[in-house]
Amino acid sequence: MGKRMGISLEMPDRRLAIPDSAKYRFAVFCCSYKVDLGSTPDHALALFVDQAMAERYGAWMWPSTFEVVDLLGKRGDDQ
Repeated sequence: MGKRMGISLEMPDRRLAIPDSAKYRFAVFCCSYKVDLGSTPDHALALFVDQAMAERYGAWMWPSTFEVVDLLGKRGDDQ
């Protein structure tokens, strides 16, 4: 049987820091619905600590459709 994948608190290389998910507040979405390529909600495809990096990545991968969402920012219905 295959090996089970799971979250490990040890990294395979000690030079790699264990990611802290609380620091990754900017989510990049490709927004396939904008070009009629999807009917289900899009999942975030990348998470970033820095908003500018998230925007650069989105513009590089999906120049006309991407969106960056601040996961810690106010939601539309809260404003």
